[in-house]
Amino acid sequence: MRIAIGVLFCSLLPAQPGPELGARARQYLIDLVRIDTTNPPGNETRVAEYLKQVATANGIGCELLGVDSARLNFVARLPGSARGARPLLLMAHSDVVPADRAQWSVDPFSGQLTGGFIYGRGAQDDKSLLAAELAVMVELKRRGTKLNRDVILLSEADEEAGSTGISWLIRNAFSKIDAEFALNEGGAALDTKGGTRIFQIQTAEKIPTRVILTAKGVAGHGSLPRPDNAVVHLARAIERLAGADQPVRLNTTTRRYFSEIVKLPDYRWLEPLLAKLEDSTAAAGAANEIRVKDVELNTMLRTAVSPTMLQAGTKVNVIPNIAEAQIDVRRLPNETREEVETRFREIVNDPAVEVSREPGQDMPATEPSSLTTALYTAMDKVFRESHPGSVVVPYMSRGATDGSYLRQKGMAVYGVPVFLREGGESRAHGNDERISPANLIHGAELLLKIVMAVAQ
Repeated sequence: MRIAIGVLFCSLLPAQPGPELGARARQYLIDLVRIDTTNPPGNETRVAEYLKQVATANGIGCELLGVDSARLNFVARLPGSARGARPLLLMAHSDVVPADRAQWSVDPFSGQLTGGFIYGRGAQDDKSLLAAELAVMVELKRRGTKLNRDVILLSEADEEAGSTGISWLIRNAFSKIDAEFALNEGGAALDTKGGTRIFQIQTAEKIPTRVILTAKGVAGHGSLPRPDNAVVHLARAIERLAGADQPVRLNTTTRRYFSEIVKLPDYRWLEPLLAKLEDSTAAAGAANEIRVKDVELNTMLRTAVSPTMLQAGTKVNVIPNIAEAQIDVRRLPNETREEVETRFREIVNDPAVEVSREPGQDMPATEPSSLTTALYTAMDKVFRESHPGSVVVPYMSRGATDGSYLRQKGMAVYGVPVFLREGGESRAHGNDERISPANLIHGAELLLKIVMAVAQ
C-alpha cells in the first residue's frame, strides 16, 4: 500500500503526549477520506492497512481478516478484566459509494477543509464514525484505562454493496467480533425548529427488498402504435406501484418514537393522528396527512417504493420486446418479502408485467435491539447530561446497515447518534458530502463518554 508519509505522520506517532482526542479524530478522518475505497471495487485493504499502522504505533493489538486480499476487514481489541463483562464492539465500514466528480465543488477524495467543513466521500457515511472510534481506542490506550470488558474495533469491507465482509466474519471468525452489544452507524442527532435536540438511537432498520418489473410485448416499427407496447405497460406499472399507498404498520420502535416526539412543540400536530395510526380503517389517511408535512416520518410507517433505473429499446423508431425497471424497496421489518411481492403483483395487475426479486444481497429482518441494556442506558444518560432538555428516542432508520446481521446473531446493535445532522440535512451518498470539525470532535467526545460509561 502506498500512502503519503507526510499525511500519516501525526497519526502514527507512538503513545506519548500528543494531539488530543478531537485533533486525532480530525486527522484520521482526513487521512481516511484520502484513501479511495469506492465500492465497487472497494480495495478496502488500503483502509485496513492504515488502521493497522495507527493501532500498532499505539500498542493496540489488531489483525486483518478475510478471504480477498484486496478487501480485508480490520479488527482491533483492547483487553479488559479477565473476569469482566462480555465485550463492547465499535464498528464502522471502510467502503464508500461512488462519487461523480463533476457534481462536486471539490475533489471527493481530497479531505479538503473549506468553509468550515471537511469535504469528502465518506465524511458522513461512514468514515467520520470510523475516525471517531479509532480516536477513542487510541485515547483509551494512551490513558491506560482499566476496562471491565474488552473493547473491539471492527472496520468491515463491502457494507455498501454485498455485505460480504460482515458475512465472512460471521461464518469464519465470529469469535473475533462476538460481543454483548455494538455501536454502529444509523443513528442521528437533529435540532428541531424549537431548539430541542433529538438523539435518535437506531434500534431497528428497514430491509432492502429490491424488485424488477419486466414488461413484455411484441417488437415493431415505431410508426405503428401497438396496444402491447412493453414500454407503455411498464410505465403504467411504475405509476401504479409508486402511487399506491402501502399499508401502515407500527412496531415497538416506531410506536415509542412517535409517542415521544409528539410531546415536543414542533410535533404537537401529530397528536390527533397517533390513535388513527393504530386503527386499520383510518391508518392510511392519517399516514397520508403525515406525509404531506414530513416525508421522513412517513417512511417510518410504510414500506417505501422508489423506481430508480429503467432499461428499454435500442433505437428510437423500434418498439422493443422488453422493458425493465428496477425498484428500490425498503420494507418494514414486520413484513415478509413474500407479502410485499404478492401485494405488488396485485397493485400492478397486468399479465404483461412480471414482478420478480432482484438477485443478490438478502438482508435479514430482525427484532429491534433492547432498550434495557447497559449500553442503551449509558447512551441515554450521556446524551441527556451533555445536552440538558434533549430527547433520546429509539429510532428505525430507512437505510440498512451491517448491524442487521449481528442482530440476527442475538447481539444488541445500536446506531449511535453522536453526530449532528447539520443544517437539518444529510449528504450521505450525495454530492459535497461533509462534516464540520466541531461536529466531528464533539461526536468523538460523546463516543468516549459512552464507551467509558459502559466499559470502565
